[in-house]
Amino acid sequence: MVKERDISDVAPNERPLEGMKVLELGQILAGAFTTTILGYFGAEVIKVEPPGEGDPIRNWRTVKDGTSLWWWSLARNKQSITINLKSHEGQQLVRRLCEKCDVLIENFRPGQMEKWGLGPTEIKQINPSLIYTRISGYGQTGPYSSDPGFASVCEGFGGFRYVNGVPGEIPVRPNLSLGDTLAGIHAALGVCMAYIRCLRHGEGKGQVVDVSIFESVFNMLEAVVPEYSGAGEVREPSGSTIKGIVPSNTYRCKDGKLVIIGANTKGMFERLMRVIGRDDFADDKRLAINSERVVQEKVIDEAIAKWVATLPLKEVTAILKGQAVAVGPILNVEDMFADPHYQARGAFEEVSVNGEILHIPSIAPRLEETPGRTDRPGPQLGEHTDRIFKGLLGLDDETLKRLRHMGAI
Repeated sequence: MVKERDISDVAPNERPLEGMKVLELGQILAGAFTTTILGYFGAEVIKVEPPGEGDPIRNWRTVKDGTSLWWWSLARNKQSITINLKSHEGQQLVRRLCEKCDVLIENFRPGQMEKWGLGPTEIKQINPSLIYTRISGYGQTGPYSSDPGFASVCEGFGGFRYVNGVPGEIPVRPNLSLGDTLAGIHAALGVCMAYIRCLRHGEGKGQVVDVSIFESVFNMLEAVVPEYSGAGEVREPSGSTIKGIVPSNTYRCKDGKLVIIGANTKGMFERLMRVIGRDDFADDKRLAINSERVVQEKVIDEAIAKWVATLPLKEVTAILKGQAVAVGPILNVEDMFADPHYQARGAFEEVSVNGEILHIPSIAPRLEETPGRTDRPGPQLGEHTDRIFKGLLGLDDETLKRLRHMGAI
C-alpha cells in the first residue's frame, strides 16, 4: 500500500518507480504495455495469468521454441503467477493481493470485474489507497461502454483511421495495434499522476483511473476539433502529406528509396528551394508565408519530387542536412539495426532467451539520473506463483497444493 514518502529518502540512482507494487490482470496488449512501462522504470509487476495457456500473447505472431518472440519483450521485468479468476478461491487470492499492492491494472470488458466481486467498490473496502486502473475500448461510462473494444475498431471510432490514408480510398491501417499502445501509455501516465497524489497525501488517497482506447486515439487529433468547431472544417485524409503545412511530403529517390522532407519554416523553405535550383520560389516573398505555400502546394511538391528523383537517398539526405533542412529516410527494422543513431541512443537491449541473445526495444523516455532498464525477459508461465504466494501472502505448501488441486492456481 502506498505510504507517504519524503522525496529526500529516494536513493540517487534508484529508478523512479522503485517501491511501487503493481498487480496486472487482464490480457493481450493495452494493460500489458502499461505494466511494461511501469516495470521498466522500477515498479514490481505481478502478472496474473490463467492456468494452462497463460496470456494469449505467449502464442501470437512469430513463435520460436513454443513462445512468441514478442512475449519476451512485452513481459520483461514481470513476475508471472497463475490464478483462475472464475473461481471463488482465485478471486479471494486477488483480494488478498490487492491488500498488498499499490496499483491494479485490468483491461476486461466493463462490468466483468464487478461480476467477480473485484470491482473498485469492493476493492476500496480492502485497500482505499489502491490505484485501480481500468482500460477498455470505450471507457467505463457512456452508451457504448459495454461494447467489445479492440484497437482496430477504436482507432476508427477515435478518428485516427479517417485521416489516415489516400483521399477517396479505404483508410489505411498501420501494421500495428496503435490504439492499444496509446492506451497503455495513457494508463501509465494516469497511474503515475495518481501515485504522486498518494505519495504526497498518504494512505486512503487511491482512485480509479479510467482509460479508453478510443480516447487515447482521440487525444492525438491535434487541431481537428477546434478547426471543426471554429470553422466547420472536417479534416480529410491527405495521403503522404499533412493538410495546411507545405512542404511536408514523401518523395522517391533515384535508387527507389523513400525520403521525407519537411521544410515548412521560412528559412528552411528558402534553403530547400535554392538547393533544388528554384531560386524563383526562394525569392518569392509570398511563399515566405505558409498559407501562400499551401495554395501552391502542387507546384512546390512537383519541383521537389523532380529534384529528388535525380539523386540516390544518401545524397539527398546529405545535401539537405548540410543545409539544415529537415530530412530523413523511411526505415524498416533492418535499417534501424544498421543505423548509427539508433545504436548511439541505445534503442536495443539484449536479453538471453533459451541460451540465445534476443534484442528487444528499450523504452522511452530517457531519464538522465534514474533511467529505466530491462532486468530480465518475460517469465515462464507461473514461474513466480509459489514465491509470491508464500512470500507476499504467507501461504504454506499444503495450501498451495490444495489450491492447485481445486484448479484455483
